[in-house]
Amino acid sequence: MRCLSLADTLRKHGVNCIFFCRPRPGDMLEVIKQRGYKAVALPSLGDDSRLFDFKESTCASWLGTRWDIDAFDTYKALNDQILDWLIVDHYALDQNWESALRIGCRHLMVIDDLADRPHDCDILLDQNLGRSASDYKNLLSENVLQLVGPKFALLREEFEIARPESLVQRSTIKCKHLLIAMGGIDQHNITEQILEALETSSLQRDLRISVVLGSKAPHLENVKIRASIMNWKTRVISGLSDVAKLMSDSDLAIGAAGVTAWERCCMGLPSIIMVLADNQRAGAIALENAGAALIADNVNEIVLQLKSFLSPEGNLNLLERMSASAANIVDGRGTARVCRRIIDYEY
Repeated sequence: MRCLSLADTLRKHGVNCIFFCRPRPGDMLEVIKQRGYKAVALPSLGDDSRLFDFKESTCASWLGTRWDIDAFDTYKALNDQILDWLIVDHYALDQNWESALRIGCRHLMVIDDLADRPHDCDILLDQNLGRSASDYKNLLSENVLQLVGPKFALLREEFEIARPESLVQRSTIKCKHLLIAMGGIDQHNITEQILEALETSSLQRDLRISVVLGSKAPHLENVKIRASIMNWKTRVISGLSDVAKLMSDSDLAIGAAGVTAWERCCMGLPSIIMVLADNQRAGAIALENAGAALIADNVNEIVLQLKSFLSPEGNLNLLERMSASAANIVDGRGTARVCRRIIDYEY
């Protein structure tokens, strides 16, 4: 999604963007095509013998094959094109893959969150809060342009547009609308667990709850059934097109600590966050330390934290401080900043 956000902005500057993806469960090839981009599918791996014992990185298995095989497949997919820029966004890839693909591009940019492996690139983007250029010491050559921190968060333009109105609405702090968004797939059905746990709580009766799930979420129907018997007005939204408007209309969110965390910050939306993947933990801790969110390690903790906001004597002062802290972290113009650095790069 963050690559799509960047591509949308680059396209407005006349840049032709092509995506190269490996067909795997959960891939976004069709979504990319629906957004008007050429999406080149690398050869499907299936269960063939090209898999191997992944030892190089904790994320290496996500690639599905050896890096050199993936590099070969990618170069072959270029079909003798020399790209102006090749932008790489994959936690299993490092300088080995990047160096191999240098023959297919004039410049190379890496999007990373982990700072745990060396890169061969011209631009490195790490949009995490608390990250500094020193975290990449000895991982990059000295001439790499580093775009570090949430000021470079790759959000869709809709968030920048909706941000002013959202912040104005928060001048009057209230807690009447709860947003629950645990990711489009929510494979472990955290959403239904949260709804079930809320049934045992004594929250205010006029609370509204909005639940967001993708249309392909495996537990979507179960969540809809649970929502229909809740003690509060609860709606389940799938295939949502205007996330920014929904966030603007919400007073508090329960969500994962991934890309949507930056979207919530842009909207000044306070949140309770659950860490659903190891690579999200550092960012979640940074958000909590900045006063923009609270971390919950399990569903029961979420309910306890909700009570501090949603009970009749809820702590609205804390909610107000969290909103202000969140809004100060992301301003919604990160994608434009990254786009400008790419276009203006000294060849």
